[in-house]
Amino acid sequence: MQTMPTTKVYIVFYSLYGHVEDMARKIQEGANGVEGVEATLWQVPETLPDRVLEKMKAPDKPHDVPEIRPEQLVEADGFLFGFPSRFGVMAAQFKAFFDATHDLWATQALAGKPAGIFWSTGFHGGGQELTALTAVTQLAHHGMIFVPIGYTFGSGMFEMNEVKGGSSYGAGTYAADGSRQPTELELQQAFYQGKYVAELTKKLKPRPLPAQ
Repeated sequence: MQTMPTTKVYIVFYSLYGHVEDMARKIQEGANGVEGVEATLWQVPETLPDRVLEKMKAPDKPHDVPEIRPEQLVEADGFLFGFPSRFGVMAAQFKAFFDATHDLWATQALAGKPAGIFWSTGFHGGGQELTALTAVTQLAHHGMIFVPIGYTFGSGMFEMNEVKGGSSYGAGTYAADGSRQPTELELQQAFYQGKYVAELTKKLKPRPLPAQ
């Protein structure tokens, strides 16, 4: 009996103060809970000088998460991309990474691969949905398949008694002045998104041709 090869999901993120990183780790848990899926964390390179990061009181980057190069994206079957919002769009560090994927765009090497999006904003008007919408343009130019979670998360999508980030576009959190951390409900949605995108990626992965 022929066994299916492992489905690889890359969770690629940029996190300045750790909020998006926390979401990414929970997404990885959800994705790795799907049989036959291997979800890996990657971070994009920092573009700010160390001196600037020091003045911004940014913590050290996670030492257990390697930096990814654009050409490594072709190794994955599906993606979840995460970033903080800057004026309603993805942070410049993540945009710089996408800008460096020109060769992949030229060959449409990522076309047909599913991709989800997750994010962090400061406050309610900080772009919880706009950040996702503007990020979709990157996926469209590469021919990737944007995977929103819709309202499949269930009752958690309709929570009105507490502040909750995220939407039908994907999981999200609020950072406020930086002191607020992702809530249990926001992390549950992130876990769910990881599982949801991983299951869909597994279904869409091309099956190997039968041996002759």
